[in-house]
Amino acid sequence: MSRIPRWRTSFALVAAGSAAMAGIAAPVQAAPPEGPGQCKTFDDPQWSGWTDHAELGKALRDIESTSAGRVRVEQVGTSKQGRELWAARVGTGDRVLMVQSAIHGNERTGTEALLGILKDLGTSRDAATERLLSSITLVALPMVNPDGGELNRRMNVVPWDQVVADYPQLAGAPTAWYHSPSGDGIDLPGFDLNRDFNPDLDYVPQPGDLPGAQTDAGFFLSPESRTIRDTYLALREEFGAVDAVVDLHHMGPCGRTTGGPQDGKLISVALDYPPLGVNDGAAYKEQYPLLDQDKSRRYALSVARGIQAAYGSQSPLAGVGRYLHPQEREYAGQGRSAFALNGSATVLFEVRGQQDDLGQKQKGMLIQSVRTGVESLIAAMASGEVDRVNGDEFFALPDYGWDTTATD
Repeated sequence: MSRIPRWRTSFALVAAGSAAMAGIAAPVQAAPPEGPGQCKTFDDPQWSGWTDHAELGKALRDIESTSAGRVRVEQVGTSKQGRELWAARVGTGDRVLMVQSAIHGNERTGTEALLGILKDLGTSRDAATERLLSSITLVALPMVNPDGGELNRRMNVVPWDQVVADYPQLAGAPTAWYHSPSGDGIDLPGFDLNRDFNPDLDYVPQPGDLPGAQTDAGFFLSPESRTIRDTYLALREEFGAVDAVVDLHHMGPCGRTTGGPQDGKLISVALDYPPLGVNDGAAYKEQYPLLDQDKSRRYALSVARGIQAAYGSQSPLAGVGRYLHPQEREYAGQGRSAFALNGSATVLFEVRGQQDDLGQKQKGMLIQSVRTGVESLIAAMASGEVDRVNGDEFFALPDYGWDTTATD
């Protein structure tokens, strides 16, 4: 059965005078019920079948070509090891959505989902797609940690002496707390890039700020994080604001929802808004008055409702819930936190399993779930539904029953 992009069913609902996410399902092939074996992970470290960096470049060029100029692809930066960092842009609307994937190199369902979305938006000529593209501008960064991706590991690859070469003022300073000499069994140093952001988007690393701590902002020490920041800044300068930033990740493989009608269901996607400590980041609001946690909850809720409406309660793809409660954690150095403090809604996707843990059936299912979630948000932004939902209803989503510690 052919797949219908989520925005087409959403716009049909709006045209009928109903809420965009009211519950008409996209006609997709139902997956088999989840059984105990469906949670299995695989010890074989192969990750063939996933788009690598070279294949991504070719795929983006092909999409740009077949779109007849509708999708524009640009190299926006270079990784520490010299690999291109690309951004693909489609749409002409005033509402701007920036979506990044694979900031952790072994978390790449988002890369595959974004390629599918860009291909469809670039080639579809139906009225719903045309209306959508006149309402939104989507900027996708499908692989922002290609050096880590080539090693199938979370971190990028940056020796500390190269950081000091880039920032001589750091000579003699302690290393940043999120820089490690090795990671994922690979004896190469690097950063957890999702700790390398600062809400002061003009920040320049200072030796007195190091090593920092988990609850502190990061230092923009890697070219990959600086490229993401610079892309955001360029969009803000062009449009005045970036409505939303979505960060696509993976989590542990076997967590289940807790509470409500989905109790005990294997999670497919867990959602989160910025983890900025107690009282919705109250400690940050004097310095960063644009922070709007309710806005982020509304955007996350729109994703959840889109996934649930598309697949129905019986499909394993509909296993969507809340990630760890943001008020239980504080990560000012994450990209979504830094951009939220600058006024954007930000949403974290946490997809079940790592790329080399998933069987082919689960891989396809979970890519589809991520794609539907992003498409649902695009549709809700274009229709304005994202502005009308009640952000407090985000808390009614089922919790994610953790099987591992948080790794976003």
